[in-house]
Amino acid sequence: MGWGKHRAFLTAAAALLAASHAPAQQTAPANVNPPPHTANWPDLRTGPTEPMREASYVLGPELQRGQSAYAMLAEQRRLHAALAGLQQQRPGVVDAYVISVALDSDPVFAREAREAGNVLARRYNAAGRTLTLAGPDGRSNELPKGSLTALSLALARVREVMDPAEDVLVLYTTSHGAPVGLAYHDGDSGYGILSPARLSILLAELRIRRRIMLISACYSGVFVPALAGPDSAVITAAAHDRTSFGCQAENDWTFFGDALINHALRRRDPLGEAAQAAVGEIAGWERAQRLEPSNPQVSIGAGVASWLGPLEAQIPREVTQPVGRPAVGE
Repeated sequence: MGWGKHRAFLTAAAALLAASHAPAQQTAPANVNPPPHTANWPDLRTGPTEPMREASYVLGPELQRGQSAYAMLAEQRRLHAALAGLQQQRPGVVDAYVISVALDSDPVFAREAREAGNVLARRYNAAGRTLTLAGPDGRSNELPKGSLTALSLALARVREVMDPAEDVLVLYTTSHGAPVGLAYHDGDSGYGILSPARLSILLAELRIRRRIMLISACYSGVFVPALAGPDSAVITAAAHDRTSFGCQAENDWTFFGDALINHALRRRDPLGEAAQAAVGEIAGWERAQRLEPSNPQVSIGAGVASWLGPLEAQIPREVTQPVGRPAVGE
């Protein structure tokens, strides 16, 4: 290619780049629509044998492909601002740090994570100590996206500002699930698995011992053995061998999110009573629709009461009303 043609090519390429970049800045509000899932799920397992490939899932593989550089930069800035804004703990007070994360770009999960963050922040007096990781939901797109990396960084940042001897992690995750763990799935660009072992290892590394773990996904009961302990409360949407319901993309809530977050935890009931009320409500919805019971799991360690009592003493007296379309038509 001669210099004249080469220069013309570079000029055209620069113009194309500028043109492709400018509309993205001017039309950012249009990106409230989440990316759809159209491509097949890639095989994230590695190794020549099935045991080796299955072992890869335990490590929490994450794959990003075809991401826009501008979108990646904007996402990094959004996440950095959210992490930097997290407030330090208050000595002498049992502070809750809330993380609410949607790990799948089906918009029901982003909608659920957004309101779960609001409900849990209010219930546990965690304004300024709450991180919500939820991408576009068809209506808004101002928060950092949920991903395995974003969740890991959020947990690490919480550990920096909390006192693990005094404070509590409240983690709400919502996504599709599999017998190997939680599925991270961002359109056709992001894929991953968060296994029970990987989440347990993260919490052990960060020495986050006092925790309330609320896991909304099919097969989420697989997390109970890994996360249960004297100072751990674990509530899951399903048993290890059962699916949960309500995760259609157009919904505002899954069954679990609607029953536990949108109803039970808006009231002043203690966590254990709220969990049992949610379990009963879900069972009623499933019977009415002739669905196989999801069998949500509840595990509350013997040491939880020592810090949960002071934490729940901060619950506001006023009860807020459910929002959004119910998971089950009324």
